[in-house]
Amino acid sequence: MMKTIEVTLVRVYLTEEKAHLSRLLKRLNDEHRVRGMTVFRGIAGFGQTGALHSSSLLDVSLDLPVVIEFFDEAGKASEVMEELYAVVGSGHIVSWPVQLTIEQ
Repeated sequence: MMKTIEVTLVRVYLTEEKAHLSRLLKRLNDEHRVRGMTVFRGIAGFGQTGALHSSSLLDVSLDLPVVIEFFDEAGKASEVMEELYAVVGSGHIVSWPVQLTIEQ
C-alpha cells in the first residue's frame, strides 16, 4: 500500500568553482543521511552579480552552474539548510514543501 508524506525539497545553487561538491555531498550522505539527493550540472546560468557562467568549445576550465537538490522531513531539511548557509552563504538556497509517495 502507498502512503504520501510531506517533505521539504531543497535546492542549492552554486558554480563548479564554488561548489565544494565532494565535501557537501559527503556531509549530506554520511553525516545528515538525507532521504535523496541529486546534483545537476547546467550549461549556462547567472546569479545576483549577473556574471554569466556558460560552456563553449573554447573553455579549458569550466565554471558552470551546479544545483544540489535533496529532500527530507521538514525539521531535518531545516537543520541541514542552516549548516549549508554557513558554507554557501545566503541567496543560494531555496526550499518548498512537496509530497513524497512511499510504500507502507
